[in-house]
Amino acid sequence: MQVPMSKYLKNQKTILKKLVDILSKEFKYVSILGTDVKGKEYTVCKTGTSITDSPWNERGFVARVYNGYNYSEYSFNQLSVDTLNLLVEKIREKANDDVISLKATGIKISNYPVLEEEKIIMSHLREVEILPEEVSPEYRIRKITDIMNEAFTYSDLLIDFSINYEECHISKIYISQNKDLEQSYIWSKGNLTAIVRRDNDTKYYYDGIDGLKGVELLDDLQNMVKDVVINAEKLLDAGRIVPGEYDIICSPEIAGLIAHEAFGHGVEMDMFVKNRAKAIEYIDKYVASDLVRMHDGAAAAENVSSYLFDDEGSLGTDTLIIDKGVLKTGISDLLSALRLGIKPTGNGKRESFERKAYARMTNTFFEAGNHKLEDMIGSIKEGYLLDVTLSGMEDPKNWGIQCMVLIAKEIKDGKLTGNIMSPVIMTGYVPDLLKSISMVSDKVELSALGACGKGYKEWVKVSDGGPYIKARARLG
Repeated sequence: MQVPMSKYLKNQKTILKKLVDILSKEFKYVSILGTDVKGKEYTVCKTGTSITDSPWNERGFVARVYNGYNYSEYSFNQLSVDTLNLLVEKIREKANDDVISLKATGIKISNYPVLEEEKIIMSHLREVEILPEEVSPEYRIRKITDIMNEAFTYSDLLIDFSINYEECHISKIYISQNKDLEQSYIWSKGNLTAIVRRDNDTKYYYDGIDGLKGVELLDDLQNMVKDVVINAEKLLDAGRIVPGEYDIICSPEIAGLIAHEAFGHGVEMDMFVKNRAKAIEYIDKYVASDLVRMHDGAAAAENVSSYLFDDEGSLGTDTLIIDKGVLKTGISDLLSALRLGIKPTGNGKRESFERKAYARMTNTFFEAGNHKLEDMIGSIKEGYLLDVTLSGMEDPKNWGIQCMVLIAKEIKDGKLTGNIMSPVIMTGYVPDLLKSISMVSDKVELSALGACGKGYKEWVKVSDGGPYIKARARLG
């Protein structure tokens, strides 16, 4: 079924266009982003049930104008014909205050050019099988409660099993002198977490599923329950890895973590402008094995960060970041692209309409190769298959990377032994890790269970992934 556009935003378009017309008499560039995001989060565990608003919920607008030097923004969530003149005055005051503040610093002001937009009128409404409003909250709670109850039939060691299901309906419009854009889509995700205990030893395992889906995602969750419980039990017998350098195979989830941390954050081009990224020194140079091709973009894949346009009105693209081992380009927001003199890649994203737009990842992944997983395992004399992300961190200035992984499955003489190590830390220098990639499997998988911050804040939804990759890395 087609995902409907927000009635609220549609009803505000006429007055927004009038606002743009009024401001355009004074400012050389004017644009307005309107957002209406609504969703719910459902959680069931042994000790209780909860239904809460999605943390992504928002409704409001942000206006951007050219102030003669750079760009000023003013966010608001009240809009009516009666208060339009007052709103114009507030936007004017914000632009004037920004210029006064710039001049007061005594620092040389970096002038931005005026944005020139091509004329585009587009609308994109995605499809899902079951719209959120078609089923009751009771249906969802009953469904995930049944999943929890089923989990307890698989193990006497299970002390708790939680299911977190979230759905989000995103509607956005972008209005400027030359653009009239609108989009509406739904993403949903479900997390399953099993906690097991034997004597005084407690372990947990999680898995989940996500995508541009509606309530139909709940059916997919049910198929994962048994494996989550069994894998949690296996962790009770997990050992500790002997620190050292090993041949490794990274699951699509861990490959995505590497892509995200290594040349996701590392090529956000607002960091190029601020001289905080080493990647700018390596454009058109080898940074990885010639088996590596890496993409990012709203149009590069179908997942939670696949949109028609970003939060600055730039159309989504498919950016080839690494091509056969060579670093080709980065991902940019609109203003960074202006400073660098390049075409924006459609990666300008905001945590909300009240926050600044930054260069952010969308769907970040390694391209598939032509190897089979069984052949990759068979090629390793002693090593590990890494799976399940805990966390990741990368230094874009010095290219160090650290990945926390829940599971390392032992490989000896070309076979999985059944032994598991947990948890495991993978560390290294990004180019060394990527240049060591020697095999790449033939199927890509993406995941989007979490969210991505810039530094310690500015959270946005992203997906990442890839095929299985064979490499060499330090584990501890």
